[in-house]
Amino acid sequence: TCKGNAVFHVQEGETASNRRRVLNGQSNLALQCSAGRKGAGLLCSLACGCSHLEIKAFSRNNLRKQCTRVTTLTGKKIIETWKDARIHVVEEVEPSGGGGCGYVQDLSLDLQVGVVKPWLLLGSQDTAHDLDTLKEYKVTHILNVACGVENAFLGDFTYKSISILDLPETNILSYFPECFEFIEEAKMKDGVVLVHCNAGVSRAAAIVIGFLMNSEEISFTNAFSLVKNARPSICPNSGFMEQLRTYQVGKDNNKCDKKQELEKDKSS
Repeated sequence: TCKGNAVFHVQEGETASNRRRVLNGQSNLALQCSAGRKGAGLLCSLACGCSHLEIKAFSRNNLRKQCTRVTTLTGKKIIETWKDARIHVVEEVEPSGGGGCGYVQDLSLDLQVGVVKPWLLLGSQDTAHDLDTLKEYKVTHILNVACGVENAFLGDFTYKSISILDLPETNILSYFPECFEFIEEAKMKDGVVLVHCNAGVSRAAAIVIGFLMNSEEISFTNAFSLVKNARPSICPNSGFMEQLRTYQVGKDNNKCDKKQELEKDKSS
């Protein structure tokens, strides 16, 4: 049986009433599908309309004004706001008491002493200026590689001062010979030597690492681990780290050259 674009197959013996029920059911289904499509389209139209209205109603004037309070490294406090695509300083407040800082100052003393060897210590300028700590560790010699740090107890210890800048471009290797000589001198006299810079993190650490590589004939990795275990805060700057690796390469090459010379002497 054909009705419109739909074709219905009626089994033999089917009554006219049954055929009407089938046709009516198909018609209702078609109407429901058509209504569903129209409803979805209506909802979509409503949603798009609402979004369009919201966009048209948007105004920058409705945005809440914001400002940012900034504290510079020098301690100056300013309040900034955004206007006409530019940052404007709308208020400037002088730091109370003067001499403020743009960071939290740590005024506690760093008296942690890294015992690399019983006779070789690593620390900061605070340690070098604390007589009780120096006596506790039986220090006899002090190697000062800081800048602008005075030797506090000239009558009590043997000092050597070498001002080294904590910069990656500083040639730290050039200071090795005189530093190593002073450390060896303290060892030969059964003394205890403290190597320090300002923070005991970069320069002094690099000197001690280099000394171990030279005297103990160990790799940079092993020397660094020994010093790091003794004083966990060490962190030589990137330039010093690269120079220490280069120092190891040079020592490895020297070992190879000496080995070849020994083999030549044996063969001759």
